[in-house]
Amino acid sequence: MRTVHIVFNAHLDPVWLWPWTAGVDECLNTCYTMCDTLDRHPEIIFTRGEAWVYEQVRRHDPALFKRIVKHIRAGRWSVVGGWWIQPDCNLPGAENMRRQIALGRAWFEKHLGLFPRIGYNVDSFGHSAALPDIMAEFGQPNYVFMRPMAHETKLPANVFKWRGRPSGNVVNTFRISHGYATISQPNLEWVEGSLAPLPNGVTHTMCFLGVGDHGGGPNEHMIQWVKDHRDAIPGAHLEFSSPERFFRALQPELKHLPLVTGELQMHAIGCYTGYRPVKLGVRRAENMLALAERALSGAEPAERKTAAPVLDDAWRTLCFNSFHDTLGGSCTPSAARAADDQLAGVKAAAETLLSETFRRRAHGLRADPRQRVVLANYAAENFRDFIEHEPWLEWTSWKPDWCLLDDRNRIVPHQIIEPETLMPDTVRVLFPADIPAGTLRTFRIARNTTGKPATLNGTAPTFTLTTRAEGSGTLQSAAGTPCPLPELKLLEEKSDTWSHNLDRFAGPQLDHAHWSEPVLVETGPVRQLWRIDGHIGESRLCADWRRYLGQDFYELRLRVTWHEHHKLLRLSWSPGAAIESREDGISGGALPRASDGRELPLRDRSLLKLADGSRAGLVAPEVFAISGDAAAVHLTLLRSCPFAHHEPKILPEKLEHYAWQDQGEHTFTLRYFPAGKVTAKELDRHALLLQQRPVIADLTRGMPERPYKDDPAWPQ
Repeated sequence: MRTVHIVFNAHLDPVWLWPWTAGVDECLNTCYTMCDTLDRHPEIIFTRGEAWVYEQVRRHDPALFKRIVKHIRAGRWSVVGGWWIQPDCNLPGAENMRRQIALGRAWFEKHLGLFPRIGYNVDSFGHSAALPDIMAEFGQPNYVFMRPMAHETKLPANVFKWRGRPSGNVVNTFRISHGYATISQPNLEWVEGSLAPLPNGVTHTMCFLGVGDHGGGPNEHMIQWVKDHRDAIPGAHLEFSSPERFFRALQPELKHLPLVTGELQMHAIGCYTGYRPVKLGVRRAENMLALAERALSGAEPAERKTAAPVLDDAWRTLCFNSFHDTLGGSCTPSAARAADDQLAGVKAAAETLLSETFRRRAHGLRADPRQRVVLANYAAENFRDFIEHEPWLEWTSWKPDWCLLDDRNRIVPHQIIEPETLMPDTVRVLFPADIPAGTLRTFRIARNTTGKPATLNGTAPTFTLTTRAEGSGTLQSAAGTPCPLPELKLLEEKSDTWSHNLDRFAGPQLDHAHWSEPVLVETGPVRQLWRIDGHIGESRLCADWRRYLGQDFYELRLRVTWHEHHKLLRLSWSPGAAIESREDGISGGALPRASDGRELPLRDRSLLKLADGSRAGLVAPEVFAISGDAAAVHLTLLRSCPFAHHEPKILPEKLEHYAWQDQGEHTFTLRYFPAGKVTAKELDRHALLLQQRPVIADLTRGMPERPYKDDPAWPQ
């Protein structure tokens, strides 16, 4: 006899086709309704997760919260998940995922005296291979999900053991067969769907019932239907239950579960590329908070105590906006704008804490007669890269005999480059810096009285850039082999916001980049820069290709002014030999993947293993999706679709009045490592360098006086 554990639940997206404030209303409505329903039916159990939901009830309706607590104590209300919200489970960083669980656990332990051992993300659009190990850190050996569904990814059974990597931790995992919500009346086919994929020797399964997607829960008809059909399926019995009871009953049968290794993809590939601003907002907030916390780790105890509630609140806001319909770009335009505003607040709060902590230390340095540039590296690793900074020089232009001195009075190579402004006499200086983790470095502006140039270590940054009419070209350094120029391609892409039922974007190519002749914008001891501008489709392009002193990578700063509808912008790179496999960055690490054309989520970088035994790589922390084949690796930069368009809705021919995603200006910074011996460690280092930059301050403290413009006696 098999047991079907009927799980009454109310799926609740706090943000989707409504703003987060409507999500608050539905939290209150659903929880009130379910308390009344439990009071009328002492035999049923209701299942609910997410600390954010419970916190809304606690804040807005304390009496209702007390009723929920009473039902929990009586075993009638089952708490699952235990996370702050049901996040996107691909794009957030590992620390973001840890905070989802840590914040949820702290809330549940404080307010309910419990923490569920069951992870619960039934609506998230795919699941990173990092999750089993992260869940194991927090004592959650069980997991419930639904996507990818059976028609999207074949699994050996609907209940299995899952590990992300061959040597990783294992979690007992259940995949919901048909759905977490029943917007139509239940039927036996729905229940039988949970029985068919059971492994041999396993006699327990779950079937989820509950009206609505925007809250709801079981209604009277549904409860009675289950009672009337308890034994309607031969060899099976339906019982009111919960995920907690299911996994407890499953314990004696765990030895029969098959083992699945790797990530659980794929469901909605459009959500890796939909609405770029929120993805950048989450990524940058993660990095700003990481820097602020490391800066505060060395601060005085009073400073840390004052900052703690600000950091906690910022993390809660960041975790809330990592919700799968928010971070996935599948909510409404107004809901997306609200997320942008909230994430801007997170970044501002983190930046303020970082600035205050840094400047307390920087302005405590002893006086110096020269103007200084002070940098602090609050990243977890040493910083060895290049700094661009615009010191304020009282309207004075940088003179040919000026230099930078390090803290040992050595002349530092520098180069004057284009400033950010179009004002007269503004100066931007480029120079290399080596700053150990957690330390400050000081550079002083001085006159080079010796007349000797700075020592240059490594190969010169000179290279040439050639382009061809079809959008291809070549990068060629003085000493290296030619590197193929990545190509921009415009594809037709008419899927809905989620790109349902696709595992790759394979629309016809509509256009390629049309480039101008390359212009040499910068040439000097530290960097050379070639600029090409052009267009693709109706969109404008500007690409700055850079190479640095002593470095073997090419850096691309690409600006796109995007004006497309139902199109996709792809950056394709053929590294010079066939691609046998890739190792792509994911949350908290990397994962080997076949270069088989599938569109997959990307975090930070990809290492390409080539048929000739060499390796190539790319670092792209502002890009979130990757695909590829044996010939090339493809980055999906932009995809223009209407907000919240869900099949089978047929769009009218004209939709100019509606909001289309990602219109306007976008900037991407990438680093390309030509075929050679690049390592995964080196790519990870460069990803960190691009995202967690040193904090910078100008110090004039200690100077005898501030000079007039072009004062001949300044600097000393």
